[in-house]
Amino acid sequence: MKRILIMMGALTLAASALAQEFVTIGSGSTTGVYFPVATGIAKLINDANAGIRANARSTGGSVFNINAIASGELQMGLSQNDIAYYAYNGSSIPAFEGKPIKSIRSIAVLYPEVVHIVARAEAKIDSVADLKGKRVVVGDVGSGTEQNARQILEAYNLTFNDLGQTIRVGASQGISLLQDGRADALFYTVGLGASAIQQLALTTRINLVTVDPAKLRALGQKYPFYANFIIPSGVYRGVEVSTPTVAVLSMWLASDGLSADSVYKIMKATFDNLAEFKKIHPNLERYFDLKKAVRNLPVPLHPGAERYWKEKGVIK
Repeated sequence: MKRILIMMGALTLAASALAQEFVTIGSGSTTGVYFPVATGIAKLINDANAGIRANARSTGGSVFNINAIASGELQMGLSQNDIAYYAYNGSSIPAFEGKPIKSIRSIAVLYPEVVHIVARAEAKIDSVADLKGKRVVVGDVGSGTEQNARQILEAYNLTFNDLGQTIRVGASQGISLLQDGRADALFYTVGLGASAIQQLALTTRINLVTVDPAKLRALGQKYPFYANFIIPSGVYRGVEVSTPTVAVLSMWLASDGLSADSVYKIMKATFDNLAEFKKIHPNLERYFDLKKAVRNLPVPLHPGAERYWKEKGVIK
């Protein structure tokens, strides 16, 4: 009898394991904001015991995540809203040009992603115009940061050809180049207070480069995803002035291959636990608002998300 009970218990555990659905969430660099946000989301999903097991994976960011959702490598991911738009419509970025990715669906907008232009203080770069002839890290090839860098330079009638050296590497390597004096400035589109920039400021005298508000207006007419943003003084060591720049929005995406029921359960596990959700990262605490989570989405809502937001009264 004891043996039978043991066997029945083992079978029950096996059946429970088989019943679990596994979801991988693409994030970004471990030094950015995407990674801790995705990790926190995965923990809330797992803690809910709703039959879904989630894990967060460090990736190359928006472009990688969208392509990996399309290939089935990821089921969910974080992305800039402008990059999601370009992917869904097959435009603007070589990775997506003429190859629209229609399998991505929106869950929610999360928080602003700020275009930081970080310069070594000794490089004497105060304006985007001063980047001409300088050694500038513009982000990895095909990254959201690279796209933002190109568009902001365009607002100043500059191109990558006007830079002294166009350095296409990710944020971690770019930070190292600034620390070593092998680069003068760096573009990095990331949530406010990014640890990589904070760590850089501990070892290197930096300043944040201003984007002229008049240029922002021209930029916004052509690229409507940009919004004015002020980086407050004191966020990064040694930067004691507020800095005008621009921001896009981070958003949470899912594959249209994920069932509506699974997405609904995931959202119940996260957004229904709003206090814990906001504790994941200061940017969520500062900026996430349920009532604004579906405004100006660049791609259609997932059916499971649509069900959830209707229940919350956020959409009709």
